[in-house]
This record gives sequence, structure tokens and C-alpha cells, in this order.
Amino acid sequence: MGYALMTSRRVVARYVALLLIPFFLSWTPGCAGSDTDPDPGTVDTGPEQARVIAEEVMEALGGWESWHATRYIRFSFFGFRTHYWDKGTGRYRVSWTDRESGQSHVVLMNLNTGEGMAYTDGTEITDAEARNRSLERARGAWINDTYWLLMPYKLQDPGVDLDYAGEEVVDGVVYDKLHLSFNDVGNTPGDEYWAYINRETRLMDKWVYLLQLREGQDERSRGEWKWNDWRRHGDILLSAERERMDGQKRSHEDVAVFEHVDDIVFSSPEPVSPEMMWERSGSNGPGDIDGPGASEVSSASGDAAASGDAAASRPADTQPAEGPE
Repeated sequence: MGYALMTSRRVVARYVALLLIPFFLSWTPGCAGSDTDPDPGTVDTGPEQARVIAEEVMEALGGWESWHATRYIRFSFFGFRTHYWDKGTGRYRVSWTDRESGQSHVVLMNLNTGEGMAYTDGTEITDAEARNRSLERARGAWINDTYWLLMPYKLQDPGVDLDYAGEEVVDGVVYDKLHLSFNDVGNTPGDEYWAYINRETRLMDKWVYLLQLREGQDERSRGEWKWNDWRRHGDILLSAERERMDGQKRSHEDVAVFEHVDDIVFSSPEPVSPEMMWERSGSNGPGDIDGPGASEVSSASGDAAASGDAAASRPADTQPAEGPE
């Protein structure tokens, strides 16, 4: 079945379901006719509509099953910090070179436990306070940088308040806008995001964010970036290119999904070599609109940890505060 037909049927089904919500609410046994019942016509279907759209986004990206089966992800945050993440166990490696001092840094940690080791120019940091600062910096980098790569996969994270923000037409393209706010989770719970979901492809073409006030700021920072060049990596789609509205483009580098990564990548600060890993089949090919195949979409309330997605099962962390570096 072609993607356009599948999308058309999903859209029709979604709106039919939304139209039926007040009907079922008004005819629930034991509730109909209660003096305390709200008028069904006033029931807010925005969150439910947003949830349905978020499920369609996950389907377009490859489906929940494919996302949970994706274990190892590597990328370089706009060419600056290089991340290796084991979604199954929370093991994590990040490395970067300080632009001012020229020092190289490697942090190896477990995101679930917070424990780990930090190295500067190959020498382990043994002072507990300095090590903890490095671990905290690494966690902040993971929070920030993975959100710039994986945000559409996190629409239904615990702690996310998701709502439908209406329809908008931009350059002839119809978008359903999803609004994300946060229920006291993450490093910056006052941030807000608007995801522009293409009604035809069900991919996120753009995000707009309004960040909570940072120290020294008089007004909230606003950003608007297109998410371009969706490609298949393993069984999921990822977008590497970000385009600001003035035309400036930045791209994540070395984006890959791996079938296997040697344990030494997460336990030694030594440089990573290609022999230490291999990619999922089908990686790096252009992602056509049909996506990686029709995986069965699980419930939004499914237990991510039960499928091995340990780090992703925690409440949403957000901090794309400073934008691309």
C-alpha cells in the first residue's frame, strides 16, 4: 500500500475517532445524565488529538518496535561533541576538544547510575569534585545534544505535556502543530516547543522553541529551525541537517545506528576504531517517504524499560538552550 494512501486513511481515521470522543463520553454506562458530568461538547480533545498525531509520527519514523530495537547510536553534535549511546544499558561515551585550551576530553559513564570516569588529554581525573563536574557536564551534553537529534522520538516521554496547537499552512504545505511543555522535569522545565508535523509525510519538518529565562536574561530566547534530510539508519529515520530561517545550515556528523559496539568503546578512553562496531543493515541510504516499513505501533503507555530502552524510559530531559555551537 502506498504511503500517501496509508496517510490519507490514517488522517481520516484520526478525525473520525476525534469526532466520536464526545459521543462515547456521553454514553458511558453509569455516567450519562449525571448532574456533575461536563457538557460533552466542551471536552478538550487537544491532548488526545496530539497523542494520535504523535503515534503517526512514530509510525513514519519506523515504529515503536524499531525504535526500541535500535540499541547503539553515534553522532557528532554539529561536528563538536561525539556521542556513543547504548540505549539498552545506559552506557555512554562523549568526547570533544576544548576550543580555547585545545585539551581533549573523554567521559565514560552510565546515564542510569550517574557513575563514570573522566579523562583530560588521556589522563584520568581522580579528584572526586573535578570528576563529578565532568560527569555533570557530560550528562548536560547528552541532554542537549540528543534532543537536537531525537526530539520527534520523545514527544510522549514521561513528563511531557503534549497538546494540539492547530493547523498552519507554510509555502503550501499543511502542518499539524504539536505544543510541548514540561511537568517539572529536566534541567529546564520552563522550555516550550512547537513541532511542525507535515500532514502528508508525518515527519517533523520544523521546530520552534521558546526557552525559559536563563540567568542574566530579560526575555526568553526563541529559535526556529527546519529539520531537513531525513534518512534511514538501521530501521529508523534520523534527520542530520538543521536550517535556520535566515538560511544558515548546520549538520550533525557521523550519524549511525550500530548493530554491535565493542565494550571497550564504553570502558577505555582510547580512540574508537571502525573495527569496534558494525552498522545495522540499510544504514545511511536516503530515507524515502515510505519509511523503513510498517512496524506495529505499540501503545504510547508501553514500558520502554521492558524493551531494553532503559535511559529513554526516564522523564523527559530538555536543554537545547544554547542552540548549535
